[in-house]
Amino acid sequence: MSYRKVRNAHKTENTEDYLELIAELLNSKGEARIVDIANILGIAQATANKTIRRLQTQGYIKREPYRSIFLTVKGQKIASLSKKRHNTVFEFLLNLGIDKKTAAADAEGIEHHVSDKTLKKMDKFNYYKKKI
Repeated sequence: MSYRKVRNAHKTENTEDYLELIAELLNSKGEARIVDIANILGIAQATANKTIRRLQTQGYIKREPYRSIFLTVKGQKIASLSKKRHNTVFEFLLNLGIDKKTAAADAEGIEHHVSDKTLKKMDKFNYYKKKI
């Protein structure tokens, strides 16, 4: 049963990572471009472009030639949830005493695989650590 959960998480993590990255670029630079996405992910622009076309077909983004990429409401929702999951896991790892660099790297993978039940416990733990 757990193998199925892991396989399903792998199917969505690429989409979540792209949408979260696009949201971050829009917030920090005011635009999200293929060249920036490819550079940040360390991939070819053609590879990024292929994924962006898929995300557009799935209704997560809007894109016009020679313009920035924008998230649809559907894409914004996924990006926001993904960012929240990432932040919860990252903060949890920091609260355990993990250094920032390691916590950031580990949170990137864990955020896609952690259950909602575990995530709620992590969030609760983070809340109590702030109170102390």
